[in-house]
Formats: sequence, C-alpha cells, structure tokens
Amino acid sequence: MSASTSLENIDYNNEGIDNETLLSLYKNLLKPRLIEEKMLILLRQGKISKWFSGIGQEAIAVGVTMALEKSDYILPMHRNLGVFTSREIPLNRLFAQWQGKSSGFTKGRDRSFHFGTQDYKIVGMISHLGPQLGVADGIALASKLKNKNQVTTVFTGEGGTSEGDFHEALNVASVWQLPVIFCVENNGYGLSTPTSEQYNCEHIADRAKGYGMESYIVDGNNILEVYSKIREITDSIRKNPHPVLVEFKTFRMHGHEEASGTKYVPTDLFDFWAKKDPVENYQFYLKENGLLTEEMEVTMKADIVHELNENLQISFSEEQIIPNKTTELNDVYKSFEYQEVKENEEKKEVRFIDAISEGLRQSMERHDDLIIMGQDIAEYGGAFKITDGFLEQFGKERIRNTPICESAIVEVGMGLSIAGMKSVVEMQFGDFVSSGFNPIVNYLAKSYYRWGQQADVVIRMPCGGGVAAGPFHSQTNEAWFTKTPGLKVVYPAFPYDAKGLLTTAINDPNPVLFFEHKALYRNIRQEVPTNYYTLPLGKAALLREGNDVTIISFGAAVHWALETLDANQDIKADVIDLRTLQPLDTETIFVSVRKTGRAITLQEDSLFGGIASDISALIMEHCFEYLDAPVKRVASLETPIPFIKQLEDQYLPKNRFETELKNLLSY
Repeated sequence: MSASTSLENIDYNNEGIDNETLLSLYKNLLKPRLIEEKMLILLRQGKISKWFSGIGQEAIAVGVTMALEKSDYILPMHRNLGVFTSREIPLNRLFAQWQGKSSGFTKGRDRSFHFGTQDYKIVGMISHLGPQLGVADGIALASKLKNKNQVTTVFTGEGGTSEGDFHEALNVASVWQLPVIFCVENNGYGLSTPTSEQYNCEHIADRAKGYGMESYIVDGNNILEVYSKIREITDSIRKNPHPVLVEFKTFRMHGHEEASGTKYVPTDLFDFWAKKDPVENYQFYLKENGLLTEEMEVTMKADIVHELNENLQISFSEEQIIPNKTTELNDVYKSFEYQEVKENEEKKEVRFIDAISEGLRQSMERHDDLIIMGQDIAEYGGAFKITDGFLEQFGKERIRNTPICESAIVEVGMGLSIAGMKSVVEMQFGDFVSSGFNPIVNYLAKSYYRWGQQADVVIRMPCGGGVAAGPFHSQTNEAWFTKTPGLKVVYPAFPYDAKGLLTTAINDPNPVLFFEHKALYRNIRQEVPTNYYTLPLGKAALLREGNDVTIISFGAAVHWALETLDANQDIKADVIDLRTLQPLDTETIFVSVRKTGRAITLQEDSLFGGIASDISALIMEHCFEYLDAPVKRVASLETPIPFIKQLEDQYLPKNRFETELKNLLSY
C-alpha cells in the first residue's frame, strides 16, 4: 500500500512511514482541531478575549513539528496551535496563557501565541510578523557555529512575505548558508487582502531563485506530504547546512480573527477548500486502509476531550492575576549583578577610538561565545577601523561582515541570544539604526518582560555632529531609545569610560545601545588601563565641583561644557557627566542641585523630547524647594542637522552655551 485517494482529491503516500507514526500524525492532527472548536465556544461565552483560528491549516503545523527533532527550535505564528500541542506543552498552561493567568507563559502581559518557551524550544511571534524570520537566522547561526546539527524552522504567512524582513532574512540565510527552513503558509488572504494584491509572481516559492536557495511547493492540507517533505529537507540540511523555502498551499476556514468574519471570501472558494479538510480527509484515508477503526477514533477523541476539559478546569480555577507594581517593574530587565573587574596600574594614553577597540578585543578574548556583526567590519576593519585586525585574531565566524540589512542583523543578534550566545552589532552610522528600529524597540526591548527571554545584544552607535557629515550621518538619536522600557542606553565622553562601560555592556544580558561620538574618536586622549576592566552602568561621573551651578551633560557636549568653564574660570560648577542615560543616576543629579540651587543641561540632540527635558522635569519634581532659578535646557536647533560647517555650527549648541550659562547665573 503506497498510495490511495481519500474523501476529496488529496493524494496520500505513506511510503517510508510506519503505522505507529501514521496514527500519531492523526492524533496530533485531531487534538488542535478539538481544542479550537472548544475555544470558539469559550470565545462566544466571553471566557477568552480573542482567537486566531487555524482550522483548515492544522496539517502544516503538525506535520512540520513532528518531522523535527525535539531539540530543534521552531518559530510559529498565531495559527499554529498544532506546533504547541505536538510539542506536548501542558494544556493547562496554554489555557492559562489565553486567559491571562499567571501560570501561562507571559504572566498576563501578552496574549494568544505571543510567547516563547525554552523548555519546548518554541519562540512565539510578535504582531509585526517579519522580525521572527531574522531571529530564526540567529538561532540557526548559533547551531551552525556550535556544530549542534540542528534545524531551525520559522513560519510566516503569504502576507508577511511582503515585508522587508522576509527579504533580509532569506538573503542573510543564503549568504551564510544557515540551517533554517522558511515555511510560508499561503492561505490566500492577508486578513482580507487576497494574494493577487500581495504579490505578482505565480508562486512565493519562485522567489527562492533570487536568493540562490532551493524551494518547494507542498499541499498544506496533506499531512503525509508535509511530514515526508519536511523530514526529507531536514535530513538534507543536517548533512549540509543550507536554507530552504517551503510554500504550503492551504486555506483558512475562519476569519483573520473571529471578529473580522469572512464576508470578503467567495462562497465557491469556501466550498472547494471545505472538501480538502485536512482532518476529515486523513481520517477517511486511515479508515479506508484499515489503520483506523470507529472504536479507535471514538477512544482518541474521548481521551483528548477528557484531557481538554480537565486542563480547562485547572486554568479556570486559577486565581486572577493581582497587579503588583514591584513585580512589573522588576521584570522589565533581566537581573544583572555587576561584577567589578579592577584596572591594573599599567596605563597608556589612547584615543577614544582605541579604547573602544581595546574593550571589544578584550571582551572577545574573555567571551568565546561573543560574535561581532556589521557592515565591512572584517577585512576592511569597519568604517572607522575599530575592528581592524580582529579578523586575523578571531576568524571570520566571529567577525562577520553582513549584507546591508540593519533589521535582519539586529534580529540575528536576538536569535543568537535565544541560543545562548552574545553579540555586538555595529551600526555603520547610528543614523542607520532607523532601518533596524522595529526589532530593537519591539523585540529586543520587550522579550524579557513578555516571556523571560533575555536579549544579550549590544548595538554600537557611531553618532554625532561636528564632522560636517550632514543629516544622515550626524544624528545623535539617543532619545529614540531612552523612552523604550527594556533598553539600556550608554553614552560615554572619555576613553576610560568608553572602554570600561563597553565591557560591562557586553557582560549585561540586557539589550544595550552604546553611543560613540564620532568627533571624539580621534580627538580625545586619556590615560587608560591596559587590562580588561569594568565600570558600572547607571553611575554618573562628577568631573568638577563648585557651588555656583550644576551642569549636566553627556557625550561630546561634556567637552563643550568643560571648555566653557576653562574660558570662564570665575564660574565654579559641579559638572556631571551622565555616562549612562538608562539607567539614569538621578541621585548624583539631585545631590548636586540641592547644593548649588541652579541647574543647566547641555545636550547635542535637538531640544524637544530629548533626555534634557526629562532631567529638567525630575529636578523640578524632586528639588524644587532648593532651586534659585528655573532649570535651563540648552540643545541644538529644531531642525535636521545640516552639512556645511557654518550651518552646522549654528545648529549645534556649543557656541550658545556660555551665554545661557551666564544668564542662568545672573537670574
């Protein structure tokens, strides 16, 4: 018996699959269907808040998952219940997740399948869809580097293939020959938008040719074809790591989510796909071939319904979450116990850029699992030559040139972290981070809070003006990130700080944006310890002391403040170099302001919405009774940063600071 035709036009071939597996596939196919039918009842009863139905598509999730090893990571979508049930996640935890109970996977902080679990090697989606494709690349890269012989599988829908992340992830996977399977569930509609309005090629699988990848088209309603093809592909990938694109042709029988309905779908299309129901057809096939009896079917269904009801009762009886502000705040960042590594007595005078390079090099020597990624960082040594010579010392696997794809490389860093590795991502210019903004603020920043997954990624940000580089190479955009809970932001002004803070940022398991002002790279020198050492994040430096005024600044602006004081030695000021903006050392600020009674902030970014505004507000809230004058903010003009020197000089606040400082002192 090698082939047969079942209820309606699905051709099954069980060659090479034993009877036990054939029945196991049926049971795993049946389970998500019965759970879904129950969830739809609970949805109407108001006992769950939302549901994204996968009815009609179960064969893909089940077939793919069962073809993988339990140690293989899988990144599903919100219709892939079969992934979770086939990995045998306890149903009471799934039900608790959907009800927002604490025994779920996100402590009530996210819904549906927006979660991951290392115990079952599942990494759930975020609503932006695309980023998980690049995350899969990162997990696959870790597997390849560690010779784990694992295959990473990631899902998306045909609508998600319109996103740039799809292109970037496939390109990176192909260039690096990563062991990853990209599964596209082509169910005909992205919410209500049909495929004819999503892409203009005949098959999504055809796109693989452009990436130099192999691809396949699979009947997504045929459980045996899905299982056999994925098993064949995984065998090939384990022998020779490479990416594969698989397009599953299928259909969803319900709306994008239940509330959206299906009025936009023609009736005859529903009728056609109803005849290709993956559960009913496979059930008929097994019965026709004597592998499944009525008694076996009844017993299987009864067992699943019993398990379902028993676990529902467990989740229903669980108490509702009681909000606890301390718990919520403590779960934004993974706890990090700073370990001081003291500096030695041997020092040498180095430039700012040399200190960063030394910090990177010594961190690479200390952490065998640390990867550096960025454009032109290998043979070329980076746009600013910070990684010059690293390739020879650490090799091409750890010093990785990347395609021009900021989004995918940030996502790769996230994937490496999921797989237990560290990474440093170099933005060639900090301005270009806008192309990778989504995964930073929505994936890296939120993953630990959502499901306890750290994002052990440092993103280096060469930034700032004073170098006549214009609007796209001179921004200092720290305020984009200080607003986002879950990110840490470091912005040193001196070589000593740059090296010690960078090593700590790499040790920290949380995502860190590390700003490096380009104008300081080769213009600022300082005696710096030659050994590996660390400095704590969240601790400002008091550079000078005086009773007249408190000057608060960071980055290149610190040097402007010091130059102003050098030219006006009658002004005695506390000068605070913040060094890190998130976490912010408010205590040092408050102690100083309570002493001097006056405060002025100096930042290079334009004024509105910058970190200076928050510092001013904090001082007003906590030090108001000590103030002898309003808090003054000095910043760049409310324009993009211009190119030509005379316009840039006008834009930057450097030449205005002295006047504003004296006005404050005379208030």
